[in-house]
This record gives sequence, C-alpha cells and structure tokens, in this order.
Amino acid sequence: MESDQPSEEVQEFATRMFDLARAGDTDTLAAYVDAGLPANLTNEKGDTLLMLAAYHGHAATVRALAERGADPGRANDRGQTPLAGAVFKKEPEVVRALLDAGADPGQGTPSAVDTARMFGNEEFLRWFSR
Repeated sequence: MESDQPSEEVQEFATRMFDLARAGDTDTLAAYVDAGLPANLTNEKGDTLLMLAAYHGHAATVRALAERGADPGRANDRGQTPLAGAVFKKEPEVVRALLDAGADPGQGTPSAVDTARMFGNEEFLRWFSR
C-alpha cells in the first residue's frame, strides 16, 4: 500500500533545504532551485523557502529566490506573508528586497502595513505608500 507521505530521505532533504533558507546560504539554495527544486517549496506550516529566508534576515537569499520564481506574497497557513514577517523582525534590507520583488504590503493577516503601524515604523509605512 502506497503512502501519501514522502519518504524519510525526501523529508530529510526538504529539511536541509529549509535550513539553508534559514541560514541564508544563498549560493547553495540557488543551485538547488536552478537544478529543479521548486522555488515555492513549503514546509508543514506552509512556510516557503523565501518566507524563512525573509524572517531570518537574509535579503540576498530573498532576492535570489524571487529571481528564480519564488512568490514574494505567498502567505503561510496562518495567513502571514514574508513581508509582514520582515517588518515584524525589523529587517529593512529584506523589506526592500520583497518590495522590489513585487510583494503587496496590504496582503496577509496581519498585513505588513498593519504590522508597521502596530510597531510605529514610519519608515516602512512611507515605503508602502509609494
């Protein structure tokens, strides 16, 4: 009987890919995506590689993934977007990278706009109104 669950090897490989995103190992992760790894690969919480790179402050990794087709606005299972996460973590380089890639500051729950307002981040709010 076949299982809908990926094999242990596939799960271990995916875990390594998410760890690369968290660590900001841009070159290695980009090489895997170039070799066929889905740019929008998600974990069990719906977090994409780009979401994890953004949340952990890796602007170069965010840019590389977006250049390879990763969706900068894709929300996780809780409705959180990479942009709102970057605003929450106060990562201006990542916020700029996501905006450059086309992320919508009004998308998500809470949105990046709502998050910036909550923390009184006037700089981000100015960026979002352009």
